[in-house]
Amino acid sequence: MTKIHKFVSLKDLHTFKLPYQADAVVELTAAEDLPSLADDYYVLGEGSNTIFTTDFSRTVLKVGIKGYECSETENSFELRVGAGENWHDLVRKTLDADMPGLENLALIPGSVGAAPVQNIGAYGVEVSEFIRTVEAWDREQHEFVLFSQKQCCFAYRDSLFKQHAGRYVITHVNFSLSKNWRAQLSYGALSSVPGDASAKTIMKAVVAIRNSKLPNPKVLPNAGSFFKNPVIPRQQLQGLLERFPDMPYYPVDDMQVKVAAGWLIDQLGLKGFSCGGVSVHDKQALVLVNKGEASGEELLTLAKEITSRVKTRFAIELEIEVRIMGEKELINA
Repeated sequence: MTKIHKFVSLKDLHTFKLPYQADAVVELTAAEDLPSLADDYYVLGEGSNTIFTTDFSRTVLKVGIKGYECSETENSFELRVGAGENWHDLVRKTLDADMPGLENLALIPGSVGAAPVQNIGAYGVEVSEFIRTVEAWDREQHEFVLFSQKQCCFAYRDSLFKQHAGRYVITHVNFSLSKNWRAQLSYGALSSVPGDASAKTIMKAVVAIRNSKLPNPKVLPNAGSFFKNPVIPRQQLQGLLERFPDMPYYPVDDMQVKVAAGWLIDQLGLKGFSCGGVSVHDKQALVLVNKGEASGEELLTLAKEITSRVKTRFAIELEIEVRIMGEKELINA
């Protein structure tokens, strides 16, 4: 049953755990309740990719729609999953049922409904490869809509839902997992995994790698990768390689490559660098952490300092991947 709570602390609703509050929080458990809700709300899943940097003077709609349905065709497994389901739980459930495909995306924090918004990806795989359709509530047209994979406009860490932030409330995601499964081991970190490894073996390797690199937000509050890996022209890369021959990069297409934002930050010696209660993680430069008493102002100051230094040294503009919230709305939309 959908519930409304007034003046709620946001500390336990986002993984960076800044000490702010919202005017109200609505717990949405049924899609059919959406047409009757007052429309001035911000949509939140598990808060692993959102940071509230001040008190929020609007309502937060926390999507908690559950459900998992599975059918199959001759060539694929077809899943319909509620937006409020935990992403990693879904990965484990599919592998336990001998439905491989999502193993490279194991342990990514957040909900199923948030996955298509960010087009989550890891170790050479993006979730868009497996999405057949997305069900959502259109807040402008006041109707339920169904988007095909193509209509979702997926790109690197991008989608229609991110481009039109706040317009759509995702209620269910429909996945198609091919029965003609092939292991995806092209990403460097998985190069030591045997080519004949099972999907569960790959998942275990991914979990081990992520645990070795990324801090557990339940132990050390953080929002995962804070910056996107920038995509730059190949011509610019050539100039950078002359100065930094060890710079890692990954082909995007004939014209562009992706470079590692964490490597750029690390080259500036910023691991452990702090601004008040916020610091760059000492093991993974792509992650900013809350050391316990951080403020939104300190977070924004540190982010600005990092992007400024990277631009000065490498002539590359870093883009924040996390959704940064101000008093009423996204401030990095």
